[in-house]
Amino acid sequence: MSVILRSRHLSVVDLGRISYADALSLQRIEHERVVAARAEGGPMTVFVLEHAPAVVTVTKRPLAASHVLASDQLLAHHGIERVETDRGGDVTYHGPGQLVVYPILDLERLGLRVHPYVRFLEQCIMDVLQEDGIQGMRDATATGVWVGERGQEHESRVRSEDRKIAAIGIRLSRFVSLHGFALNVAPDLAHFSLIVPCGLTRPVTSMQAELGARTPSIECVKSRVAAWFLREVEQRVTATARLRSDETAAQE
Repeated sequence: MSVILRSRHLSVVDLGRISYADALSLQRIEHERVVAARAEGGPMTVFVLEHAPAVVTVTKRPLAASHVLASDQLLAHHGIERVETDRGGDVTYHGPGQLVVYPILDLERLGLRVHPYVRFLEQCIMDVLQEDGIQGMRDATATGVWVGERGQEHESRVRSEDRKIAAIGIRLSRFVSLHGFALNVAPDLAHFSLIVPCGLTRPVTSMQAELGARTPSIECVKSRVAAWFLREVEQRVTATARLRSDETAAQE
């Protein structure tokens, strides 16, 4: 565990390769700390990591379990665990070569509600991808980030050929976030055939599949994500505090 970047309001911590269970335990501990420090405005946290061993996570959403196509025996043959999770969304795969980001953020301090927070995470992914010339896109019908040849006039249209490059699944407790997103840098894409990713029968891609030899290292992508969060969190916390101060002054 090492701190990549730190500011007054945020620490970005690299957990390296870590099991799903251990990362979830750390999230819950940090979540309690952020909630307890809310009044003092203590620093929030973003964890960046890879999951090893690989894991398939299944939510409580109806039909989610049916989107795991492989038996427990076949998953074990591939070295993949299966766990139940309390995040939103459906079935997701995590494994080495995939950058997983778990922001433990107080949304009140950021001036965000649930849906804008999801858009916030999508924007992070798209901005990071753009540094390598990958045009990430939102889908009006599903969370996550996609790549394809969609024209501006069809920006929100679902297309079967669009490829998903990043998945999002979050949970809020006392308005502090848990879980987050997974960006496919260079994972084993064959493992996605063992599930119906996010319950959508559409192709999955990675930065490596899109860029080939130009693919940045996962450490490089971690650094970009860390810098993005540090900048955006600082700006949002400052702007939200100023707005509330102005509102209080106007009421006096």
